[in-house]
Amino acid sequence: SLDSGAQAHACAAFLCAIIMFTQKISHAAQLVHQDAFQRIVSPDKKKLDQARGMVPKSQESPFGDFPRDYSRPQRELTTSATMKLTGVAALGTPRTGRTEDGCMSSRSIPDSERSWREKRTGTGGQSYSTSPRLQKPETRPPKAGAFQRRSIEPSEFRRFYDRGDLPIQIKHNGTQNKIVWKVDVEKLDYHHYLPIFFDGLREKDDPYRFLSVEGTLNMLERGGSKILPVVPQLVIPIKKALNTRDTEVMVITLKVLQALVMSAEMVGEALVPYYRQLLPVLNIFKSSNLNIGDAMDYSQRKRNNLGELIDETLEIFEVHGGEDAFINIKYMIPTYESRTLAS
Repeated sequence: SLDSGAQAHACAAFLCAIIMFTQKISHAAQLVHQDAFQRIVSPDKKKLDQARGMVPKSQESPFGDFPRDYSRPQRELTTSATMKLTGVAALGTPRTGRTEDGCMSSRSIPDSERSWREKRTGTGGQSYSTSPRLQKPETRPPKAGAFQRRSIEPSEFRRFYDRGDLPIQIKHNGTQNKIVWKVDVEKLDYHHYLPIFFDGLREKDDPYRFLSVEGTLNMLERGGSKILPVVPQLVIPIKKALNTRDTEVMVITLKVLQALVMSAEMVGEALVPYYRQLLPVLNIFKSSNLNIGDAMDYSQRKRNNLGELIDETLEIFEVHGGEDAFINIKYMIPTYESRTLAS
């Protein structure tokens, strides 16, 4: 009957809603949500980063960049009212005596209104001066810039995705996007694709960042024994992502590093010889904790605190890195304290 069909449809919709709102939000989807929030708080932040060369510029259209001989429209620079008034006031000349807004220039003031000094009352023209000596400003040593962001170069993942060489696409859902593989993940050549996906971890523009993060986690989850032989090829992409010293990029890279160590056996031990390439940046940011006093950090579920995330990653390295892991971590990060020896 009609009533039974309507009830069945309502029950199915209710079950779909429960599944949709109770499923775990992936790391890549959290990044998309954070971007949407940042566009509300600071809408011009990404444009400023692209103008300063901190992140790669996006394509000029959905079909790629325009030809070089194409005349692009130029936006006029807008100046504030105070800058306009200051510029107009500087246009006064000795001939006119007044500026365009009616103000008198400094050279047009009559001589009778000037204050003249008598002879030998000034300090000019003498061989000595009785005025106090000016104190030289204290010159502080320049900053090393260890915590400053580095410019992010375009990744190989961006180039391969723009050419259409990656078997992936985005599935847009109501609460979070998902990645759709055009081939079975187990049948992929991990020696070819996994380093490309790891190289895209330093991207900050979608869809490159979402696809690289989600694709990397999917391949680590279903890779099994194919991951261990590829570990040496993943060191350089991970090092490039950490050397950007961008907090957002470092956080997602550390989460992927934890998933890499936990993905298969012997992966943690295979990373021990490469601690010299991976741990120096972690030593710099190890104490980058959020000091909020007695307030509550409501974003703990997102695990975006860089200092705590570095401690978690080092603990996972020590637990899964074998007997030589702790001594190598201690050599690169002297302030690290063992978790296993303390217990």
